[in-house]
Amino acid sequence: MNLFLHALFVTIYSSTLVASAGWEFVVNGTSGILALEAIIVSPTLAIFFDFSGTGGPLQINGHSAWGALWNLETNQATALDVVSDTFCASGGILSNGTMVSVGGMQLTGTPATDGRMGLRIFEPCSSPDGEGCTLFDNPDLVHLAETRWYPSSLRIFDGSLMIVGGIHEATPFYNTDPVNSFEFFPSKDGGVPRPSAFLERSLTANLFPRQVSSEVRVHVSELSISVYLLSPMVKSSWSQTTRYVSSEHATFINLPSFQSIIYDIEADIETILPDLPNGVRATNPFDGTITLLPLSPPLYIPEVLVCGGTNTSDQIPALNLSSQDPASDQCSRITLTPAGIKKGWEVERMLEGRMMPEMILLPNGQVLIINGAQTGYAAISSVGVIQGNSNADHAAFTPSLYDPTAPLGHRISNKGLPTTDIARMYHSSVSLTPSGNILLAGSNPNVNVNETVKFPTEFRVQYLNPPWISLPRPTLSGVPAKIAFNSKFAVRVTIPAHVAAFPVVKVALMDLGYSSHAFHSSSRLVWLEAKLSSDRKTLEISSPPNNRVYPPGPGYIYLTVGDTTSIGAHVMVGSGAPPPVPDQGRKF
Repeated sequence: MNLFLHALFVTIYSSTLVASAGWEFVVNGTSGILALEAIIVSPTLAIFFDFSGTGGPLQINGHSAWGALWNLETNQATALDVVSDTFCASGGILSNGTMVSVGGMQLTGTPATDGRMGLRIFEPCSSPDGEGCTLFDNPDLVHLAETRWYPSSLRIFDGSLMIVGGIHEATPFYNTDPVNSFEFFPSKDGGVPRPSAFLERSLTANLFPRQVSSEVRVHVSELSISVYLLSPMVKSSWSQTTRYVSSEHATFINLPSFQSIIYDIEADIETILPDLPNGVRATNPFDGTITLLPLSPPLYIPEVLVCGGTNTSDQIPALNLSSQDPASDQCSRITLTPAGIKKGWEVERMLEGRMMPEMILLPNGQVLIINGAQTGYAAISSVGVIQGNSNADHAAFTPSLYDPTAPLGHRISNKGLPTTDIARMYHSSVSLTPSGNILLAGSNPNVNVNETVKFPTEFRVQYLNPPWISLPRPTLSGVPAKIAFNSKFAVRVTIPAHVAAFPVVKVALMDLGYSSHAFHSSSRLVWLEAKLSSDRKTLEISSPPNNRVYPPGPGYIYLTVGDTTSIGAHVMVGSGAPPPVPDQGRKF
């Protein structure tokens, strides 16, 4: 057989394998607690957090647990001893690999202490099954500077967490007692939170501000805005009205007045960007979702995508709203360059409206849109017409894929994707795993355990398996445990026969993020330059040029060949020192 016919045969064989494998939902285990938040903390472990008053079956110290280690290999939950209430908190992973959970709440009659200033610390743990892994939670010793319920958080360029917004006291729906400030962990500014005009402008629908970080450098004067591609790191947050984007030291946030801004963390400057089109709002309680699209060398130009939410005004009293109000089907995308900002947002339509969806970056560069409802709003029993206790109805059971490289109008499809029968509504969580499949858990638009309503408390854990899970997969071996910025390293690879004819390989470095309330904070994919040896057994990989392109800390490296992706290799990117760390790598 000549080379052309061999390549044609292998390509047809590969396509047949992928088609026959297909996507698949699999139920595997029960979470023991309501998994309203989730984060991957090692190659084999995830952490779930719950509200202390839910009352799930997993027990610790004579009461229901509200924290659990989830073993990705055995699909079993082990209770964590959490002291403060993690109800509607956020979190992330620092530059040394430490997981930090931030904020929370406490309602009367629960076994937890007040979690609104909570800082819960889970140090890196090498135990595959979690044996000996512990959570430090002592609000008297380590806590936030300000009480925060419904905050968001993001790992930034120096490896610390930026913590944004929230509310001081319990609210049924809108943000009526706002925390109009930012703070950091470890603390900056002498521990004094930074006031934010953006958060003040964006009331009253600005809970869980959406944030992403990228690599734009923004210079602001009275008359002009100039954007320069420098050492990257832009952080983006979205909430109903406003959006922030910050450059090299920046954050992008969207809130209720559908504004967007670039926030320069170091200069403490807000720069307003074009509004979301058509009056769409995308932050809690009007939950859409947001992601930073994959960053590509050599310029790592940041693009932001926000999908779902609502066209409902935040000036309408909650009791005049209904669980039957249609959600928005709009996806909006903007490029954060001078030309991109001038052009504004591109609009794409999903196959259905979605309230409370979540977007997950996949190692092949596509974006999974999953979960949520086709009508209504976030939160519980607080609008005029509810479904059981849910402010939303008509669950979205079939996920979609968004292809950032496809032409406008042809980027979203659910072809070949399966339909589940488990509604993932308010208080759901989802994450890509190191194995390359998608972990789904949670859903409870109820105050406590309730199994008699249309949308009950959900303890079943699912995986959405992509086609490559059941195929012979590429492998990476000899990957260094720690990689420096702006360096090259070689790894051994094996490429299965069914994709051997594909000449191009893709290498993705990913932060798997923190899932809470329809938003995946710190989620990030950076394409790494890679050269395959002539015998296709060795891969020379270039690490990110600096800590602005990829914030220092842990990540996973995935190899994709054709339609098939490897298991992710766990790496520490940068020095591995605790934050704040100095700039690393080369400047642009």
